Amino acid sequence: MRGPHNIFLLVRTGATLERNGAMADIMQALEVPRAARVALRALAWPFKWLGYGGDESLPPVARALTAMGPAYIKFGQILSTRPDVVGDDLTLQLRLLQDKLPPFPIETARATVAYELGRPSDEVFSEFSEPVAAASIAQVHRARLVDGDRDVAVKVLRPGIERAFRRDIDTFYFAAGLVAKFLPGSRRLRPVEVIEHFESTVLGELDLRLESASASEFADNTRDDDGFRLPQVLWNHSSRRVMTMTWADGINAGDVEALRAAGHDMTGLSQRVIQLFLSHALRDGYFHADMHHGNLKIAPNGDIIAYDFGIMGHIDEYTRRVYAEILYGFIKRDYQRVAEVHFEAGYVPADRDVDEFARALRAVGEPIFGMDASRISMGKLLAYLFEVTERFGMETRTELILLQRTMVVVEGVARTLDPRMNIWDAAKPVVERYIAESIGPRAVARDLAKTARVLARFGPRLPALAEEALIRLSREESPPPTPRRWHALVWAAAGGAIGAAAVALLALL
Repeated sequence: MRGPHNIFLLVRTGATLERNGAMADIMQALEVPRAARVALRALAWPFKWLGYGGDESLPPVARALTAMGPAYIKFGQILSTRPDVVGDDLTLQLRLLQDKLPPFPIETARATVAYELGRPSDEVFSEFSEPVAAASIAQVHRARLVDGDRDVAVKVLRPGIERAFRRDIDTFYFAAGLVAKFLPGSRRLRPVEVIEHFESTVLGELDLRLESASASEFADNTRDDDGFRLPQVLWNHSSRRVMTMTWADGINAGDVEALRAAGHDMTGLSQRVIQLFLSHALRDGYFHADMHHGNLKIAPNGDIIAYDFGIMGHIDEYTRRVYAEILYGFIKRDYQRVAEVHFEAGYVPADRDVDEFARALRAVGEPIFGMDASRISMGKLLAYLFEVTERFGMETRTELILLQRTMVVVEGVARTLDPRMNIWDAAKPVVERYIAESIGPRAVARDLAKTARVLARFGPRLPALAEEALIRLSREESPPPTPRRWHALVWAAAGGAIGAAAVALLALL
């Protein structure tokens, strides 16, 4: 029964796209052949009456996705982080998606709170307001705890949202399979993998315990960051479908006039937004990946307050070091070193010419450095860099695309606060500090200590492993051993010695 149902949903999706004028943009992004474009539009046109009409103030694709509901809105938001899949033009449209829907009744929210927390909502909250924000997945209420004089923000999932998402995700998989099968040119975009990424992201947002965990980890990482704070998760008042955090008072980061009227240092705020984001990405490898105006407030004392932790980005330590060197190389305009870092990390195939790659990187960096300081964009630099590396054979890395997309959003926030801020001046001390701490002598010592700890865990087993390797090698080949066997014997013996040394070293520390 799922097949006919999915076909009907696809017809309705196509009708909505056609009705809102979005079909042409979608097919161009997917590089659909001209003959297929004509055929698909001819099939969709008679069913336009089945489609939903959208907000005329939005561009066509954003209008159509908003009209089709929560799953499509979220799908568009995820795709806006993947210009490698949908292209720059469609990415710009998708960034204008409005993640807002009419609120559901306060009685429904109270009932959800009662069910999830196991007691009536008025036993938990002495006050519980009408929704103060309503998005595609959840809405937020301001409340006051019964057992304390504290205001809190209570996030409640929309009723039936999990079932609706499962239904629509099933349709997305069905559509992705058809696209991969009948449009061979789209296979390089890996449509099924895109849906898998979307599913994993959304399923995380549909369990507010996971968002609470993200907020908690982010708070632990950033507790010592001057001028930055997060609401506190109240675990005893949170569950899978309800998330309660302390209320954060402040002015929305996009309300420039109110911020000026309150006497805030706009240039200082602008620089701090950039520096905080880079610190989180480079130092911690864990950053807020939805850091737009609507998710930031400025407290009366000037602190930047972030909230809504449904989308977070993660970069492993090795990748952070590589990209810190790349950014630092660009800041110093040392394109040869930037090229060498790409080759050393294995990002660019070894059979390519490093000097030619360095010249291509110069073509990326020099036009940007030639701009007025107020027009320099690190987000654009990363976008151009990915274009060049792709031409030289580097595979797309999803986590770095997310970093680049978030960098663009953060720069937008910073320039709203101070249109003439200099991105490089703000970024340079953060990148230099990270380079000094992660690549210098102290970093080498830390890496050796980590290696010793790993070897120490295997210390008790290493002598036996070395003995087994020696016995096996001696049985496999009668003497004299070949040079390759000698190397294996030496490394096996060395492994046992290193393990013993690691244990001894840790014992002395």
